[in-house]
Amino acid sequence: MKVAVTGASGFIGRHVLSELGKRDLETVAVVRDHSKLADYRDRCSLVTMDLDHATEHCFSLLGRPDVMIHLAWEGLPNYSSLHHFETELPRQYRFLKSLAQAGLSSIVATGTCFEYGMQSGSLTESLPAMPNNPYGLAKDCLRRQLEFLQAQYPFSLTWTRLFYMYGDGQPATTLYSQLKQAVVRGDHLFNMSGGEQLRDYLPATTVASHIVDLAVDCCNAGVINVCSGKPVSVRKLVEGWLHENNWEITLNLGHYPYPDYEPLAFWGDRSKLDSVLQHS
Repeated sequence: MKVAVTGASGFIGRHVLSELGKRDLETVAVVRDHSKLADYRDRCSLVTMDLDHATEHCFSLLGRPDVMIHLAWEGLPNYSSLHHFETELPRQYRFLKSLAQAGLSSIVATGTCFEYGMQSGSLTESLPAMPNNPYGLAKDCLRRQLEFLQAQYPFSLTWTRLFYMYGDGQPATTLYSQLKQAVVRGDHLFNMSGGEQLRDYLPATTVASHIVDLAVDCCNAGVINVCSGKPVSVRKLVEGWLHENNWEITLNLGHYPYPDYEPLAFWGDRSKLDSVLQHS
C-alpha cells in the first residue's frame, strides 16, 4: 500500500511519518521545502508540491497513492483569522478535488473538535456541527464539500476530529511547550489559567497511530473522534507533566482568564473509534 501525507513536516505529520515507518507501507511525504524533512529521506519519498497550484497531474506526481492522509492547514494557531475560510478552505478543496477526479480512492483528513462549537460534556459524532470560530467553520465546510464530492467520485472519506495533543515537536505556543520552556529557562513561576477546565488530551504518538490505523483500513468511517474519551482538568494534566518529567516549577493559577471560544468542560466520545479499530 502506498500512503501520501500532506503537512508531513508539521507536528502531527512527523509523528505520522514515524508511525508509517514502523509498518510495511510505501510512504510519500508532500512538502514545499525538502530541507524540513532531511532526516526522513531514507524512510520515505519526498515530493515537492504547493497546494495552491493543484492540477490534474498532482495524483500522478504523488505516484498514484492508495490513500491520502491530509494534515496540511495553514494559519494556526490563530483560530479567529478569516484566512481559514477566505483562503485556506478553497485551496484545500481544489487540491483534494483534483486528487479525487484523478482516481484517488481514499482520503483521511483531519478536522477539529472546534467543529462542535460551544457544546459541553461528552461530544459524540452524531451531534450537529456548530462551529463558532473561523477555523472550526472552515474545517466543517471542507468536510461537507468532500461529502458532496463523494456523490460524483467514488472515494472513501474518514474525517478525524482531533481534540488536544501533546508531545515532542509541538509548536512553541502550546501549553506543553510553554511549560517545558519555562522549566528549561529556570523560571520559578508558570502563569496559567485556573486550570479547572476539562479537556481531552492524547499523546501525539497515539494520535498518529490511530490516524495510520484508519488510513490503512480505508474504512470510509465519515466523522470520527480521535480522542481519549476521558476528561481531565488542565491543572491535573500540567501537574502530571511536572511529575512525569521531574520538573520543578510553581503553577501561578488564575493568572489568565479562561478562553471565551470554547466551553469550560468538553471531551470526546471514542466509542466509534474503538469500534472501528476493533474491526479493522
